[in-house]
Amino acid sequence: MNKPTDMSSRSADFSKMTGLQQMQLAFQSGKRPPIADTMEIDLDNIEHGRVVFSGHPGEKHLNPIGSVHGGYAATLLDSALGCSIHTVLEPGERYTTVDLNVKYVRAMMPGMGKVICTGEVVHKGRKIATADAKLVGEDGKLYAHGNTTCIIL
Repeated sequence: MNKPTDMSSRSADFSKMTGLQQMQLAFQSGKRPPIADTMEIDLDNIEHGRVVFSGHPGEKHLNPIGSVHGGYAATLLDSALGCSIHTVLEPGERYTTVDLNVKYVRAMMPGMGKVICTGEVVHKGRKIATADAKLVGEDGKLYAHGNTTCIIL
């Protein structure tokens, strides 16, 4: 999983696949978006309506006050939320985020170890989908949680 994905080079069959099939194909092919390398995050599990990402917050993710920047947690949450919704799309459907809500519970610090972010779909209708996600450390503590609303196109 080390090559960036060129999303414009999708085959004609890609549009005939479900969102889950699209995600599984991308995961199995080893392609990953450049943001995954930038943020040092991995997609660990894909199921219908549920995905799991992980990361290792480090020195390069620090904010000026010495903790991991909130954008790191927000990126993990946004990725898990959006991808969980992607897994429930029918062939030909697309989505985009309407809103992203993040609640920071405690600070992440460099060297704290692995964090796991699990996103799960709450609802998918014809036009709107919602999902919830939690970001948990190896210590079992909750570091942030969030939710999203996406429009189905």
